[in-house]
Amino acid sequence: MHVTAKLRQALNSRQLVIAPGAMDCVSAAAVEQNGFSAIYMTGMGTVACRLGLPDYGLATMTEMVANASAMSKAVRIPIIADADTGYGNELNMTRTVIEYEHVGVAGIHVEDQVSPKKCGHLDRKMVIPRNEFVSKIAAAVAARCNPDFLIIARTDSNAVLGFDEAVDRANAALDVGADMALVEAPESADQLLKVPQLVHGPCVLNILLGGKSPLLSFAEIEEAGYRLAFLSDALLGSAFAAYDHALRGVREAAGSGGNLHLPQIAPAREIFRRLGAERWDALRAS
Repeated sequence: MHVTAKLRQALNSRQLVIAPGAMDCVSAAAVEQNGFSAIYMTGMGTVACRLGLPDYGLATMTEMVANASAMSKAVRIPIIADADTGYGNELNMTRTVIEYEHVGVAGIHVEDQVSPKKCGHLDRKMVIPRNEFVSKIAAAVAARCNPDFLIIARTDSNAVLGFDEAVDRANAALDVGADMALVEAPESADQLLKVPQLVHGPCVLNILLGGKSPLLSFAEIEEAGYRLAFLSDALLGSAFAAYDHALRGVREAAGSGGNLHLPQIAPAREIFRRLGAERWDALRAS
């Protein structure tokens, strides 16, 4: 089954689809191996891991698509990729859809921030006029070759123009063919729970640990009516913590002259196994 059909099948079930945010092939493989049905290619994580930069709209479409391409080859479950603002006007949006679809991801989300954008849970964002956003979403819908390729319209207008405008933008994007709507960064539990009631189509929630939105249980999110949840920074934040823990152990061992002891580390053989060494060994001439 094609990854786009797999994603549609998952979204058509009654259960909330949880897509942890992966930023590279290793984290994508980990998501798949831990039994999740979808992966979110986080823009924040992509920019951090490929460029070592904050999520301030500093990655180009080519760099984002390159990461999506690598990740889609590493796993068999659907990937939904961050496509930022579409990287320009309707013409750029058209090419963005073509390029992402070509590398094998199952869908993208596109937002209404002014370029260069920034992480949706940061302050001092700016958004483009509603009609420009809707026009870009319409262009994205028209550009896809596979009708199952998922187009998610994300609006960051809540923090800039208010909750009512955010809901209106989400609905306007659905009216021109977006498959799902993402109202970014609800600022209270009341807003978060109201989005699926006021938006007349399937809704996505972007969960950022330590972000502007309250952290509700998955049961509450599902009961509210959300169909898809991204966990944007769970793996990236955990990776930073793991790096720091391991490197402190190295420094302490070096400073004391003692033996290096890292009980949480996966041995090299296990790393190779997780990355498919057995399959490659089977291809080797005996």
